[in-house]
Amino acid sequence: MKTYMAKPAEVDRKWYVIDASGQALGRLSSEVASILRGKHKADYTPHVDTGDYVIVINAEQIKLTGDKLNQKMFRYYTGYPGGLKEMDYKTLLQKKPEKAIETAVKGMLPHNRLGNRMYKKLKVYRGSEHPHQAQKPEVRQLRG
Repeated sequence: MKTYMAKPAEVDRKWYVIDASGQALGRLSSEVASILRGKHKADYTPHVDTGDYVIVINAEQIKLTGDKLNQKMFRYYTGYPGGLKEMDYKTLLQKKPEKAIETAVKGMLPHNRLGNRMYKKLKVYRGSEHPHQAQKPEVRQLRG
């Protein structure tokens, strides 16, 4: 019996909406990364992007456990000498809550061209409104 390998042209993609309000950042991110990779499907193939599109709403209501709000640092490099910038997650969640979810999910995807393609299917929004109603997204509840 041969193992089924999905082909890129055969992949059927859906759109899911996930509400981030009251969710822990890491648990939400791992679930979103799994959907983006396509691991929730029976025809998952590691070398093919079989994942679905994910819309995360209410990004400003994400939770961090423990004292990570003050201790965990968000770091990025500007590209200039001495250009390492950093801020704590409390400041990041006030300024750009979408960035916190995007970086957490991106770190859980493969670090190659395939992972970059998967990452482009993630849409994160601050409020409960999103411009993707035409795609008829399904509301998805998280496990646990």
